[in-house]
Amino acid sequence: MKYIYLDYAAATPMDPRVVMAMQPYFSQQFYNPSSIYLAGKAANQALAAARSTVAQILGARPGEVVFTAGATEANNLAIQGVMWAYPKGEILVSAIEHESILAPANIFNHRVVPVDNQGRVDLGKLEKMINAKTILVSIGLVNNEIGTIQPLADIAKILNKLSNLRGPKDLPLYLHTDAAQAPNYFDLHMSRLGVDLMTINGGKIYGPKQSGVLYVRAGVKLQPLILGGGQENGLRSGTENVAGAIGFTTALKLANTKRLSEAKRVTSLRQLFISGLKENVPKATINGSGKYHAPHILSVTFAGYDNERLMMELDERGVQTATGSACSALHQTVQGSASSDEPSHVLAAIGLSEAEARSTLRFSFGRATTEADIKKTIQLLGGFTSYKK
Repeated sequence: MKYIYLDYAAATPMDPRVVMAMQPYFSQQFYNPSSIYLAGKAANQALAAARSTVAQILGARPGEVVFTAGATEANNLAIQGVMWAYPKGEILVSAIEHESILAPANIFNHRVVPVDNQGRVDLGKLEKMINAKTILVSIGLVNNEIGTIQPLADIAKILNKLSNLRGPKDLPLYLHTDAAQAPNYFDLHMSRLGVDLMTINGGKIYGPKQSGVLYVRAGVKLQPLILGGGQENGLRSGTENVAGAIGFTTALKLANTKRLSEAKRVTSLRQLFISGLKENVPKATINGSGKYHAPHILSVTFAGYDNERLMMELDERGVQTATGSACSALHQTVQGSASSDEPSHVLAAIGLSEAEARSTLRFSFGRATTEADIKKTIQLLGGFTSYKK
């Protein structure tokens, strides 16, 4: 059976060019980059070149790029790193953040920034919530479940304005964004985003899983979570994963090169899917923002239908999709523990009832998605009428 994969927001296949770039560092060039002999120095130079490439794409300095084992580690380093450095401070997170933001935020003094029914942060409410104790604001650039884009540059302007009102002895005010879903389609240049910290995930950009980067603006004070030999400017000790860094960098470079053309192509696929739903499943409703949305993510509620049964029925017919975030099992939210049996906190935050949340599927598109894939999926969805509750 030829499978139609529509879960690119969960994971992307590795690009063959990424595999090729990584291959030598598993065998011939396996050396520890901290070694002082020539082969070790060569590995260190390759790592430095990768760091410089990432920095160039982000409009950053090489010293501001920290290689990590994926987005979860990067998010934890950003949040715990800042909050342990300023333990009397407070963090604000949006109500629709990924679990790897919500769980570490739960350790510290925190408050939740509400969103509207499209998943957008209210800038006025956010500004009013910031006080003298606020040290960190974490708002994801693209939501991984509903695809809503946040006005990050506008949020940065608010924080910059309020930060300028603080005295030299006051707490700093940092902005972090989880941009794991963004690099394939969006510009991540620091001067245009205005963030102090940013997370990127290699597993979402056709690179290796367990690879990623945390951008840390020069001057931001972080407490390291992993202690040891002081690698990654003292922020992440341990022998560097050179192959992972090379793979991540190659994937990011490829994503940045083709992001404009791919965004245009995938946007047309998303619109084709929506048009097909209107014609074949007219009672289906789209979640998220109609204007500020990522090209590749589409959250759809099929009222009166069980999303897990729909998902399994699609899977049996060769279409792979999701009921929500792949990382939601046994997650810890800022409200407390929650199991995978509970409906999505993202959908609840935008006003969906529990019944509606349990009737919602997420479709996400990628490089291999075709118009034929979309039409086939719509045809199958239109035929699933026997699963009414």
